[in-house]
Amino acid sequence: MSFLARAASTAGLADRILSDRRLGDLLGGGDARRYGLVNRALKDGSLIRIKRGAYLLGQQFRSEPVHPFAVAQGLVPGSYVSFESALAHHGWIPEAVFVTASVSPGRKSLSFATADFGTFGFHPLAIKDYRFLTGVDRIKMGKLTAFVASPLRALMDLVALRKERWTGINWLTSSLRIEEDLLLSLKHRDFAKLRPVYKHKAVNAFLDALESAVMEMEAERSDHD
Repeated sequence: MSFLARAASTAGLADRILSDRRLGDLLGGGDARRYGLVNRALKDGSLIRIKRGAYLLGQQFRSEPVHPFAVAQGLVPGSYVSFESALAHHGWIPEAVFVTASVSPGRKSLSFATADFGTFGFHPLAIKDYRFLTGVDRIKMGKLTAFVASPLRALMDLVALRKERWTGINWLTSSLRIEEDLLLSLKHRDFAKLRPVYKHKAVNAFLDALESAVMEMEAERSDHD
């Protein structure tokens, strides 16, 4: 075990994402000492780099698996997992998702490929001030935390990213393969919560049309019961 891995484990940081600053506080000394110890740990596998300035101890030194959603928070602080990644997490779409996709607070799309946790994508959206985390939940994943969009927020983020226009419920049920029962689980308060979120009128028009379609489906089911 490297000195760095031993120090991190002793400090209770074995399952944490480690920044350069945290490593500097942990290891003491100057930048040259930290740089040398980090490089030594990277070479012997006791430390893995998820991006420049963000690290995890090697798997053999961690007490539990690290979920990719938690890694996403370490890659771009302030982001939250959304789009197909969140929809699959909530069981809303059946397909496997091979990229952990998030909404980021910056202005540029970013992509990271990691050997241990797969590929990550980060995309900015036109969101109104103070509404960035509306409809986003803070989820505990082991000893780490991830911010994950609710199903409707993830769906509307996908609409905003793809610039989708409302063409009917078929895009949701056939293209995305979302079951009608899941759409019918949405309540008026879920739609109302998201109305102040997006800057583009087309996204809000989609949200309104979706709520109307859900209400129509509810009425049709009530008529058949």
